[in-house]
Amino acid sequence: MARISANTVQAGTAIKINYKSGDNYMQLPSLIEIPNGEKVIPTFSDSEMKDRLARLRDYMAKENIEAVVLTSYHNINYFSDFVYCKFGRDYGLVITQDRFTTVSANIDGGQPFRRNHLGDNIVYTDWQKDNFFKAVKQLCEGKRRVGVEFDHLTLQNQQKLMAALGDVELVDIGVPTMKLRMVKSAEEIALIRQGARIADVGGVAVRDAIHAGVPEYEVSLAGQAAMVREIAKTYPNSELMDTWVWFQSGINTDGAHNPVTSRRVQPGDILSLNTFPMISGYYTALERTLFLGHASDEHLRLWEVNCEVHRRGQELIKPGVRCCDIAHELNEIFAKHDLLQYRTFGYGHSFGTLSHYYGREAGLELREDIETVLEPNMVVSMEPMIMVPEGRPGAGGYREHDILVVNEHGAENITGFPYGPEHNIIK
Repeated sequence: MARISANTVQAGTAIKINYKSGDNYMQLPSLIEIPNGEKVIPTFSDSEMKDRLARLRDYMAKENIEAVVLTSYHNINYFSDFVYCKFGRDYGLVITQDRFTTVSANIDGGQPFRRNHLGDNIVYTDWQKDNFFKAVKQLCEGKRRVGVEFDHLTLQNQQKLMAALGDVELVDIGVPTMKLRMVKSAEEIALIRQGARIADVGGVAVRDAIHAGVPEYEVSLAGQAAMVREIAKTYPNSELMDTWVWFQSGINTDGAHNPVTSRRVQPGDILSLNTFPMISGYYTALERTLFLGHASDEHLRLWEVNCEVHRRGQELIKPGVRCCDIAHELNEIFAKHDLLQYRTFGYGHSFGTLSHYYGREAGLELREDIETVLEPNMVVSMEPMIMVPEGRPGAGGYREHDILVVNEHGAENITGFPYGPEHNIIK
């Protein structure tokens, strides 16, 4: 095999890995370093990333947490600007008061090193079992109170971590880090603002691709391609990954997260446009109800009610308001029209480093059970949805989705794509 320059973490001395036929695999190193290439241009400034780290270390000092072992996509990305590709392997970010180290798999080569601007990157190999935990053990040596993400750490990995670390106390860092992420910085808001604009670009491409007989996947591909190209133009140094579109028609509109199919669009169909640009792990979204050609009177009535809720919801988003109170007031509108039983989920959620397979700042959702008070620089969606089952007049799923940035006086809507029957009946 090719020679790889590396450092053994244990000894800290340079080695060269030269495998020869007949060698014992167990003698090959468990942990190496791959400082391959130059550091990439990061998504955020060094001062932004250092501020995030400082806030976490302040919390650690206050709670007497000696080390933090982050394992989730969202926290590793938030603190290091690295979105890992799991593929059945473990990844981590170990933070102490004096060290900051990402832990990645050998399959990723030097890419994690190139993304980490604040500290080191340790690579674990596949030559021996559970080498990931060997890296974590070394980085947490001597620490007795260790923060982990209770909402992400599996039971199996918790047991392996305890076996590796020995006599330690594990404390939850998942909820505290979520609270750190809920209030966005100026740089985050600037990125989210661009993401909302790019979602609108995708929405235009989706709308333009709709016609009778077109399959859902072709419409989806048009929106995805438009957004990827716009991300590449706007952020030429960004990694391009995970941008997607859900375009649903007819009965497929009944679920907000229903996948794209080969169903062909027919005149009179209710349609759901959903565009999701991903920029360096940061998610934004546009969602709209549309119809092809025409809509029945009952479809129009239901659509107008959902738009009424959507408009009122935007008015309610302002500093000092509790998430639960927004949900309760909007419920009253649906109840007035005898539609509350058709509502399917909460009225909105936080934005930041998340995707359809990772993340979620559950403490900042517009639901009846969330008492969080909105603050300036929080970013939330307003996205009411009702679903009327097949066989009933007006059957289908209705959903509108805008992104709002809370400020000192109210909230700014950064979504530009129009909504409602006057705009989205496709002729």
